[in-house]
Amino acid sequence: MLAKVLSSAVIGIDAYIVEVEVDITHGLPAFATVGLPEGAVRESKERVKAAIKNSGYHFPADRITVNLAPANVKKEGSAFDLPMALGILTATDLLDEEIHRDYIFLGELALDGMVRPVKGALPMAITARDFGLRGIFLPRENAPEASVVDGIPIYPVDTLSQIVESLKGISPPISPARVEKENHCDLPGYDMDFQDVRGQENVKRAMEIAAAGGHNLVMIGPPGSGKTMLARRLPTILPSLSFEESLETSKIYSVMGLMPEGQGLLFQRPFRSPHHTVSDAGLIGGGQIPKPGEVSLAHNGVLFLDELPEFKKNVLEVLRQPMENGQVTISRANSSITYPANFMLVGAMNPCPCGFFGDPKRECTCSFAQVKRYRGKVSGPLMDRIDMHLEVPAVPYKDLASRMEGSSSKEILGRVVMARKMQQSRFRGARIHSNAGMNTRLIKQFCKVDEQSSSLLERAMERFGLSARAHTRILKIARTIADLENSEEIGSPHLAEAIQYRTLDRRKAE
Repeated sequence: MLAKVLSSAVIGIDAYIVEVEVDITHGLPAFATVGLPEGAVRESKERVKAAIKNSGYHFPADRITVNLAPANVKKEGSAFDLPMALGILTATDLLDEEIHRDYIFLGELALDGMVRPVKGALPMAITARDFGLRGIFLPRENAPEASVVDGIPIYPVDTLSQIVESLKGISPPISPARVEKENHCDLPGYDMDFQDVRGQENVKRAMEIAAAGGHNLVMIGPPGSGKTMLARRLPTILPSLSFEESLETSKIYSVMGLMPEGQGLLFQRPFRSPHHTVSDAGLIGGGQIPKPGEVSLAHNGVLFLDELPEFKKNVLEVLRQPMENGQVTISRANSSITYPANFMLVGAMNPCPCGFFGDPKRECTCSFAQVKRYRGKVSGPLMDRIDMHLEVPAVPYKDLASRMEGSSSKEILGRVVMARKMQQSRFRGARIHSNAGMNTRLIKQFCKVDEQSSSLLERAMERFGLSARAHTRILKIARTIADLENSEEIGSPHLAEAIQYRTLDRRKAE
């Protein structure tokens, strides 16, 4: 007998419908799964068999064939356990196929029939809604993230027997999950604050500009100057995610199985800090079955690369595409997958291997060749794509001992949010959220400078030998500085400050 049960799987961060077809015929006992199943899918036959028996149902001693359609796409994961079990029970006439025809079923089965959580529930719920299906049955742990999708009932289940008895009418119908909309205003606070950082007022100012415009930045300074401390506080001055940003970011975390327990959406911007031993596939994404990398997990948030020159050169070079396009494409012989990767890159590095090149109080022990080789690990084209280069000097004792507190994260955030609102109004309909995302056309439209400012920029270009890309970066930063001052016009002071944030370009000229 033949039975069909609908399920779903994920490609990239988007889901598609999978038909689980179960055919049972007389013959020697066998259980075959076809339709390009990966390891976890092939092993599901043992879990399904044990779950059906331990739930008190009959498992047929016949030839069972399970086909996962479309059969030309690889299937992975354990989410097909539940639909397989229901398909077998339907094919043996325990269930009526008409009862569950327009529903999607997801879930991994334990050997005792318990239903365990799976990855990708959020994009699967979106796909079920878009196909006009009547509902989706999934593990109770996945219900919070699926419930944020409007327009489709979400039915949380705990065991195989619970869903079978509900479909048969033996027990009451399973109640849809209660949808509780999460409020941006009720977000938990950070346990870090910019007030914790003593001194470094110039760097704090630069980070405020970076947060206001979404600019990439790199910090160069000796060990212990506070580079990592500053970077980890950057998310505290970034605006909360909008609903659209939150949904897109949450889809990535759902696919990777990284959604916080009991939470439906992410509303705080991600902060990812991979170790410098990370591989290019770990950073950019990939693998035999492509998965999102750190750049995608940092989507709409911050990617912090501490000890930047210690990363392998080929690993750093793969950052070029996502930094330019805000997405990364993983190509394989038979497919190509694009992941979103619109992030703020924050790098931290020492000025030399020993860390004290240029320090007025400690002597550098590195030779000129060692310094040149160390800095050469970060290529010029990559550094050119980083908007702001910040010098982070050692903190003097008087600043460490001072009881004076600078601006708090809350105060800085207020100024950043005001600047971002100006940008949202400016770019309405342009599909970008900050000045850093401006293309050439938008730069010409919104970054006009007067004759005096143009002359200043021309002198800087000639003296420091700036590239065309550095020129556009300076204009974007100047636009953000003007926004923080609530100015529609870019003046000479705004450009002068923006030019200061090209430290490495100035050093080359010297």
